[in-house]
Amino acid sequence: QFNTRDDGGNLAIEGYFAVFDSNYEIAPGMSESIAPGAFDKTLSGDIRALINHDTTLVIGRTTNGTLELKVDSRGLWGRIKVNPNDTEAVNIYQRTARGDITGCSFGFEIESETRTVSDDGSVHYMINKVNPLYEVSLTPFPAYEATHIEARHRDEENFKKRSLDEWKNAMKAKLKGE
Repeated sequence: QFNTRDDGGNLAIEGYFAVFDSNYEIAPGMSESIAPGAFDKTLSGDIRALINHDTTLVIGRTTNGTLELKVDSRGLWGRIKVNPNDTEAVNIYQRTARGDITGCSFGFEIESETRTVSDDGSVHYMINKVNPLYEVSLTPFPAYEATHIEARHRDEENFKKRSLDEWKNAMKAKLKGE
């Protein structure tokens, strides 16, 4: 949930772009969460604030101070200083103030993760380290990008195929007395 702030004409949007240990359902039987510490070494880069992951709608940036990001015990918190001369930025501010936009997302690469398979076959990924963090976005649909989901599906299919192949090879070796 994001809040808007109007301090004497200085508009800002602030809130959490990611919450630690909160499950995101990628697909049925697949979930993902972010471990505390995942962002600890990735906030020094040039990170942008976007509207709905659209790179043509930049509304803040860490290198010029219009986007502030920090990590606390809850997650990745951020504040976007809204440019009053930018129609898109003011529009997203108003939509957020009205409650039309309440979600967030972020663009990143995974440097380290842990994969856990439950007895029922469901898979959970714990993201331990994000590097780099490219962008944070305000979005009406707070979920990971489709390309990220598709990549996860391919990862899981490849893992299952590898596991099945390894099992087949082990059984063949066992049958041969090796």
